[in-house]
This record gives sequence, structure tokens and C-alpha cells, in this order.
Amino acid sequence: MDDRQLLRYSRHILLDEVGIEGQERVLDSRALIVGAGGLGSPAALYLAASGVGRITLVDDDEVDLTNLQRQVMHTTARVGQAKVESGREALRQINPDIEVHALRERVAGERLRELVAASDVVLDCSDNFATRQAVNRACVAAGVPLVAGAVIRFDGQVSVFDVRDPASPCYACLFPEDSRFEDVACSSMGVFAPLVGVIGAVQAAEALKLLAGCGQPLVGRLLMLDGRRMEWTEVKVGRDAGCPVCAARPGRTAGLPAVP
Repeated sequence: MDDRQLLRYSRHILLDEVGIEGQERVLDSRALIVGAGGLGSPAALYLAASGVGRITLVDDDEVDLTNLQRQVMHTTARVGQAKVESGREALRQINPDIEVHALRERVAGERLRELVAASDVVLDCSDNFATRQAVNRACVAAGVPLVAGAVIRFDGQVSVFDVRDPASPCYACLFPEDSRFEDVACSSMGVFAPLVGVIGAVQAAEALKLLAGCGQPLVGRLLMLDGRRMEWTEVKVGRDAGCPVCAARPGRTAGLPAVP
């Protein structure tokens, strides 16, 4: 780091758990953010401000007037612009030293696997069950930690899935791919604006902890937030030994108890 970077990131460097070595790891890291909306906005802004060296934003949507109530990375002037382009502009204004890749596409299959494999951490900020499952599968295959969040109405949840840890579940251990899950859109159910900021900020915090190598990641724990009461609930979650997504991955220990 040069003198300017030492000054910019001084408040992280002052933390014993981070220090210069941890901040340098952040500067050298690569984060993939799937979804540049309500969750992706605060997550991306904090990762950029913290100096994550390369951030890849993936989203196929455009900025709409209805987004501006909660998607703080976008502005009125950028309505109609691709969200990833709007996001790249916002992140560069915060930190011109980082590299931001804007991919306007709905990634899947081999393309998704390539993007995940080229990343050090993945943040799932998407809004549908199919994408979450696809991102989880790619993360399991590549052995890349996944920070997953979700919000609807006044309810939010967040967890970390890291199959490098033999005890960690994957997303499909908690929410099996064959579940009868009905996607609920903000457009029909609504969402309390600050709640996506809270959950997105937690996602950024967990990603930074993983990248800097500090703290205890939110592995094996699902945090749920009731925004009406502003009350957090933590649920311990374990691996499903029969999970079709992660059980067969090399290095996974067989015979662990299944999730009830």
C-alpha cells in the first residue's frame, strides 16, 4: 500500500483483527455480487469503500423509478440505465482505485461457474429461488464461500455457506432444490426500505471478514430479522449428509448427521 491507501484505509488498519496484512488481502481480493438491487446496493457500496480490489456486478435489469425507494446505489438521473452500469458509476465515485466489472446478463450454467471460480467470495443478492440455487451449486463446485441474503416485506435473513469448512452446510441443505417454493416479488408484496440496507450491510461485513481473514464467519448460523420488532433470531443450521449438491464434493466428510 502507498501512503494514500494507508490513509484511506487507516480505520481498518487500526483494528488489530485486520491490520495492514488483512487490508492488503482485501485490496487483492475479488468479489462477485449477483444482483445490483436492494441488497446488492449497500453490499457493493461497502465493499468498494473498503477497498475490495475487483468487484463484479451481475444483473440484467434497468433502474426503475420504483427501485429508488431502497436501491441506494442508483439515482433519479440514472432511471432507465442498466443497473450494473449505474452501479459501476456509483462505486467508482466512492473509490476510483478499484476495478469494477459490470455484466448486464442473467448468468447461468458454465458462464456462472466461470465467474464464481474466478472470485474469492460470492454475495447472492438476487431475488429468486432458481438463481440462489444456481449460485449455490457453482459455489459448492468451486469451493468459494457464499454470503446469501434475502428480504421481503419486514423480514430478512442472512447466512454464510462455506464448503471449505467440513461442518458448513450449503444453501441447498437448508432450502432443498426440490422444495415447493413460491417466489414473492417486492412489486406485489412490498419491502421496508431500510431492511435491505441492514441485510446488505451484514452481507458486506461477512464478505469482508472472509476476505481479510478476521472474526468468526456466519457459518452454520442463519440470522433472521423481524423488522417490525427489530428483533434478531439466530438458528443453528447443520449439514445435510444426504444433500445432492454438496455431499459428494471432494473433501466433505461422510456420515455427518442430517439436518432434521
